[in-house]
Amino acid sequence: MTDVVRQQMNQDVIEEFRANGGTVGGQFEGHELLLLTTTGAHTGEPRTWPLGFHRDGDNLVVFAANGGRPNRPGWYYNLLAHPDAVIEVGTDTWPVRAEVTNGAERQRLWTRVLEPFPFLADFQAKVSWEIPVITLSRTEN
Repeated sequence: MTDVVRQQMNQDVIEEFRANGGTVGGQFEGHELLLLTTTGAHTGEPRTWPLGFHRDGDNLVVFAANGGRPNRPGWYYNLLAHPDAVIEVGTDTWPVRAEVTNGAERQRLWTRVLEPFPFLADFQAKVSWEIPVITLSRTEN
């Protein structure tokens, strides 16, 4: 799949998400998604990405697996450069700060997510780098 096709698929999911209060069909049907809007690491422009997520108390957790592709996703680099972002869950929108987890905390979150998202283990097996686990914590406006 080319980057152009992937970008159009993401845009279609974003539009469906917003039109249906956070609910989408197709390959994401039955899965909870969020929309993550980051600031481009190089451009400074806003970029929005649909992502699956896991709840951990008050935080939401996302995984920079990029479908097991050989490189990390663009949104990961955006968050490294600009950790303040905005998420949409359902019809709610709020600001967040992203933090890449490490050590025991990363392992705890990774282990917890493998049950609902077993395909992440397949993605990890395809790449030589450890898939980043990122927490998104609500911040004030």
